[in-house]
Amino acid sequence: MGLVVKTVVGMSSKSRGGVGGGEASARSMVSRKWTLLLCVGSFCAGLFFTNRMWAIPEPKEIIRRTGNKEAKMELIASDCDVKSISTKQESNDILGEFSKTHHSVQTLDKTISNLEMELGAAKAAQESFLNGSPTSGNTPVKKRKYLMVVGINTAFSSRKRRDSVRATWMPQGEKRKKLEEEKGIIIRFVIGHSATLGGILDKAIEAEDMKHGDFVKLDHVEGYLELSAKTKAYFVTAISMWDAEFYVKVDDDIHVNIATLATTLARHRSKPMVYIGCMKSGPVLAQKGVKYHEPEHWKFGEAGNKYFRHATGQLYAISKDLASYISLNQHVLHKYANEDVSLGSWFIGLDVHYIDDRRLCCGTPPDCEWKAQAGNLCVASFDWSCSGICKSVERIRDVHQRCGEGENAIFNSVF
Repeated sequence: MGLVVKTVVGMSSKSRGGVGGGEASARSMVSRKWTLLLCVGSFCAGLFFTNRMWAIPEPKEIIRRTGNKEAKMELIASDCDVKSISTKQESNDILGEFSKTHHSVQTLDKTISNLEMELGAAKAAQESFLNGSPTSGNTPVKKRKYLMVVGINTAFSSRKRRDSVRATWMPQGEKRKKLEEEKGIIIRFVIGHSATLGGILDKAIEAEDMKHGDFVKLDHVEGYLELSAKTKAYFVTAISMWDAEFYVKVDDDIHVNIATLATTLARHRSKPMVYIGCMKSGPVLAQKGVKYHEPEHWKFGEAGNKYFRHATGQLYAISKDLASYISLNQHVLHKYANEDVSLGSWFIGLDVHYIDDRRLCCGTPPDCEWKAQAGNLCVASFDWSCSGICKSVERIRDVHQRCGEGENAIFNSVF
């Protein structure tokens, strides 16, 4: 603005250069006053417009904006804390749910396995009924629940042993029938057939069975080297004929207290997959010609190694679910030379309850006698040196008198 005024004044004075000096000085004073006023006005106008354009925010607004930012930061921080806490809680909840789910899956898996075993047993039973008896001479028994089935392993040449067992610890006639009906206990001698089916040996067993009615016959060729196959056939046949909680295998040259055996097994009836006996881990015998030679010794590692844990063969018992497992998988279960080793191998990898009860392998008198006098009756008694009672036909009656539980003990017992 000042430049414009000065230019106008300059042009005015030049154009009027010819006027007199007094008039010129008067006009000059007027021009200076107006110029000064214009300059002051222009300065004030400039200040006014400058303040309007560049207004400084009040301190309150600055504080208010700063406060808003801090509040926002606090909200964000608190929100992060809440999110972190909720994230931790969610992770803990997820871990808890995962643990519950894992437990449920394990329980379901066990249930499915048990159902598969029972299904296998049911299929075996159905096939035996549709195709007739699973073995010649056996009559399918009406299904009811039993406590245990006791199978006494015997051979064609063991007639005297069988008679000695009948005369001591195995009830006969009406007592055996009462034992089955009232106590749910089945006792049978277990035998296969000869290589010439229907030969003189088989006829002798048929005549003996007609007299006593205490045999279960297997679809199996008898032979000492085939005990593993016979044991498997026994469990398959027994579970197809009788629905029991336990299946027991006994040799025909040992003494057994039936009531004590039943009471012992009844204590474990709530457990799944029970395998009970006198557990051992004997040496693997690689040398040919020795008793209990193991032809497949190389499967057990270096020379001098021991077998896995298994029950000694004189007496052992398994629960129904394990018997069902054997029945279901009978065609793929490997058989070792020794039947007790074979049975133990079938349960490797299963969630089995191993129960080591030394009352199932007491010695003959005085051992079992001392224990009986102390009120700790033995389940089974035999001589380790003979893997049974040495000269059992002559001695089992004496063992029975000194270590037996009494004739009516089984009928007075409550399971």
